[in-house]
Amino acid sequence: MARQDGHNHSHDHGGHSHGGGHHHHGDPNNHGRAFVIAIALNVAFVVIESAYGFMANSTALLADAGHNLSDVLGLLLAWSAAILARKVPSGRYTYGLRSTSILAALANAMFLLVASGAIVWEAIQRFSQPPVVAGMTVTLVAGVGIVINGLSAWLFVKGSKGDLNIRAAYLHMAADAAVSLGVVVAGVLMMFTGWFWLDPVTSLLIVAVIVAGTWGLLRESLQLALNAVPTHIDVSEVEAYLRQCPGVTDIHDLHIWGMSTTESALTVHLVMPEGYPGDAFMDVIMRTLNERFSVHHSTLQVEQGTTSHTCALHPIAAVAHAH
Repeated sequence: MARQDGHNHSHDHGGHSHGGGHHHHGDPNNHGRAFVIAIALNVAFVVIESAYGFMANSTALLADAGHNLSDVLGLLLAWSAAILARKVPSGRYTYGLRSTSILAALANAMFLLVASGAIVWEAIQRFSQPPVVAGMTVTLVAGVGIVINGLSAWLFVKGSKGDLNIRAAYLHMAADAAVSLGVVVAGVLMMFTGWFWLDPVTSLLIVAVIVAGTWGLLRESLQLALNAVPTHIDVSEVEAYLRQCPGVTDIHDLHIWGMSTTESALTVHLVMPEGYPGDAFMDVIMRTLNERFSVHHSTLQVEQGTTSHTCALHPIAAVAHAH
């Protein structure tokens, strides 16, 4: 006999606590406003920065403008995923489109790495014969970039703590602010020393900052895309809790995965020789899984243990099936 959590899941987007220090804050509508403001600011800055990059003959400014353009595309992708994640489940998509937030986080990480590769290529070509760069123009434009990117990052800082998709947007903006700071420093040094090789060197340092900040995002979003257990959930602790529940003599077929960048799901078979314990007992387990382990959607199946119900994904069953 199976029991699935049939509660209204609107509470999943409130202020539930996450194990491992994860918390989800805010209102999706606030994120919507943050996306609109950040996208508008960055589109305007890309136009300005690319124009002055050509005039100043600066690889660093052009690279930063290209990177900002990829961030605008990333923000549009993340915003679309945030909207799709709230779509009501249908007959075809019984979980709704929550997992689009995972795909968006993965795509954002890949966008950043591709942009980094383009920056490296251009910087290496500039090393052979560094052109004269207008240091004052580079400094002033990059200074504006610090303000715009810093403000954009601040808009996403709260939501970034519990939503991988929002964290992708936050990391984009924070990385851009760091990039702009590096360009300012290079611009000032070029003004006073004439060391124009600092322009491509700054571009390579920018790439190092971007890759360092993106690698963890890429790894975590890829794991979620492969239905891995979310990093803030300890499977052994969940299993230990289920085994100590009154009447439970064994458990099997425990599966935990991320439905989106903020929600997790679980299925498990509970072996209880005395039979089905009642709805109240099941409600307690599901509520505890939600509050203690941040598992928002639980499906529990109760068995008396009289027959084998080994999952086809279990290593032993998989080997038997193969033969």
